[in-house]
Amino acid sequence: MTRYIVRIDGMMCGMCEAHMNDAIRNRFKVKSVESSHSERRTVIVTEQPLDVEELGRLVAQTGYTLIDIIVEPYEKKGFLEMIKEKFKK
Repeated sequence: MTRYIVRIDGMMCGMCEAHMNDAIRNRFKVKSVESSHSERRTVIVTEQPLDVEELGRLVAQTGYTLIDIIVEPYEKKGFLEMIKEKFKK
């Protein structure tokens, strides 16, 4: 899986977050999407790679300004894995 951290300028409230999340869900097949106007970012988790150029266009079409996109591998961690990591330290 892949995680996309999309830094966005222009989101001002919870409605902006919902608008961005809905636009992404409608355009791409995603496992999860979460936006935060206070952190100025949207985090997307997908099984298949996204077209980052199309993602950038989508952000602009919704009326916000794309700052950058960070793409990184994502591994889902369940409760037991989190506990194991905590006790490794």
